[in-house]
Amino acid sequence: MDKFGKTQALRTRMAELFDLPADLVAGLTHMEVLGDRQFFLEGHTGILSYSDTQIDVSAGASVVRVRGAGLELRGMTGDEVRIRGRIDAVEFVR
Repeated sequence: MDKFGKTQALRTRMAELFDLPADLVAGLTHMEVLGDRQFFLEGHTGILSYSDTQIDVSAGASVVRVRGAGLELRGMTGDEVRIRGRIDAVEFVR
């Protein structure tokens, strides 16, 4: 296990011990998919690639890939990304 993995494991254990939301303490991303039309990601670190069929978003140690048709970035802040269009797949790429 690398240093990042050990840190994540420790944060997760602390969240469980103190009954805190694990995603907040462990620095994990929070995702929501609304039907096949909207995708919301909280905790990103940037957009890596963007087209109307695929959007790659950096999410810490992995990349979240959203594939579909007519995809568009509907909103983005330093921490949140909102994608709209026909969503066919959401993948984790390590």
